[in-house]
Amino acid sequence: MVSGRTLILCIDRDDDLGYKAGVRSPIIGRAACLDAASTLALADPEDSDVNAIFQAVKTHDELVGRGEEVEVVILTGDHMHMLEGDRKIGDDLDRVLEKTRVSSCILISDGVEDEYVLPIIQSRLPVSGIRRVIVAQMPNLEGTYYIIKKLLDDPKVARTVLIPVGLGMLIYAIAYLIGYPEGATIVVVGAIGFYLLFKGLGFDEFFGYTITSLQVALRRGRVTFVSYITAILFVIVGIIIGLYSLLVYYSDEGLLFYVLTFAYGAIGWFTAAGLIGSIGRIIDVYLNETHDLGRVIVLPFFISAIGIIIYGISIYMLSLSDIENFPFKDVIGIQYAVFAMIGGLVLAFAGVYIQSVVNRWIEEKEKEEEVIRNAFTP
Repeated sequence: MVSGRTLILCIDRDDDLGYKAGVRSPIIGRAACLDAASTLALADPEDSDVNAIFQAVKTHDELVGRGEEVEVVILTGDHMHMLEGDRKIGDDLDRVLEKTRVSSCILISDGVEDEYVLPIIQSRLPVSGIRRVIVAQMPNLEGTYYIIKKLLDDPKVARTVLIPVGLGMLIYAIAYLIGYPEGATIVVVGAIGFYLLFKGLGFDEFFGYTITSLQVALRRGRVTFVSYITAILFVIVGIIIGLYSLLVYYSDEGLLFYVLTFAYGAIGWFTAAGLIGSIGRIIDVYLNETHDLGRVIVLPFFISAIGIIIYGISIYMLSLSDIENFPFKDVIGIQYAVFAMIGGLVLAFAGVYIQSVVNRWIEEKEKEEEVIRNAFTP
């Protein structure tokens, strides 16, 4: 029999549990893990993490049947930012170790990606075993026809492949019908290029994550829902004002000046949108997840700093152009740029300082809570 207590650890590095099912980690205990697996299975029955969680519970039951002391836990990362997700896994694991007092770990994984966090786990406790879960397929799915059919039935594949191809063909046909075949190729190539940039830069995941966050915030009655909706409206207004600025201060200086002119009109609204969204997030974190307050408290300062700096640079660059009705000229533009740089740096340093103060406050609060828990623990 193995001495000490063993942790059965299931890692969901890309946070399918949170992104698809709205389940937050760490998830501790057999009942909680089964409930999380059922929730994820209902949200996406084909997700491989479901099988990994059930394997973790099965391993837990097998070891308990042998008379060992075992605890099963699920940890998740971040769907949008893998680096931040790995740091989150490390922080959650520290809290789990403090609570469960385990001496070794068995890692349950559904693929190589989750095992990237193995060094993080090994830096905190010994890993006595790794179990990779591979889902067996039905024999009739191994044929090419059934594999293609299954892929096309998958909504993710359909949205990624079928929609752009179908849209391109439709645009091409419409261009011929309206008597403009010369532009058909240009329009189709431009649309496909825009789509590839949209996918390649990850904007699809960003918008998907934003919509999911709004749905979760609405279900939980969070302030974030109202602040995000307001921020979206501000962004829309900012785009309109930026385009209007292009019309008012139009010049033939080149693409860079078009971007700066748009930024001159829009950046104030974009900054306000970022501030409103981040303040709503800070309020929700303070009311519900105080331990994460240090991560988000710095957002308004950095957003303000970036907005001020971009505004100052746009004024300076446009003041050097030949735009007749631009209100800032030469020396005034330089002054705005200098003041913007100084103001942005001051805001950034202030945010970092306040973040350090908040982190110290959180650490002291957690220590006080730990002392209180120990005082009432027999």
